[in-house]
Amino acid sequence: MSFMESDRVREILARAGLERLPPRAVGAGAVVVALMAGVALWRFWPAAPAPEVAFTTEAVEPVDESMPETVPPEPELVVHVTGAVLRPGVYTMRSGDRVADAVAAAGGALGSAACDAVNLARMIADGERIYMPTLAEIEAGAPVEAGGGAEWGAAAPAGAVSATGVVDINRATVAELETLPGVGPATAQKIVDDREANGPFATPEDLMRVPGIGAKKFEAMRDQVTVG
Repeated sequence: MSFMESDRVREILARAGLERLPPRAVGAGAVVVALMAGVALWRFWPAAPAPEVAFTTEAVEPVDESMPETVPPEPELVVHVTGAVLRPGVYTMRSGDRVADAVAAAGGALGSAACDAVNLARMIADGERIYMPTLAEIEAGAPVEAGGGAEWGAAAPAGAVSATGVVDINRATVAELETLPGVGPATAQKIVDDREANGPFATPEDLMRVPGIGAKKFEAMRDQVTVG
């Protein structure tokens, strides 16, 4: 049965006074009505409610995109360790290190060192010179601080020149070294510089390692030099 032949359709057309319209016209009209009904339904259908957006009055902290804070390195201390140690020289230490740490960095004290004459617990300072004396130096009357630790500075301890004029080249000052034959201020300073850089002289003949002191100059002073 077609759309136009149904009893319901014929009844609707009769009420509308359109029972005489050809079936094709009625079908086209039905299509138009259906389209209009679809447009009306789409146009006036209630839209879905928009999602609620939550608002806040709290301030949002900005994100710190800068580089992470770096911890500054600990300050370094440069000290000169010399005297009766295994490897005399200049060493870089850390803040808070003690004299004992500096001596250990220099290879430790020699067997001839007078460790009890030095305050090994003292904190070191940048640029200082740490001198480890020998037992012979202490026995010869090298000054010891009242606190029980010798504070050895750039100058050598007193008593480097004996009553007979013999100079201890490991303890003598520049002025005392100038009393040696053929040694002027420049050569005397070279002796002190070599002693501080390379450690104490093991024998008097080691003076010949100092620039400006050859075999001939050494022979002239041989009887007037000694090592402590």
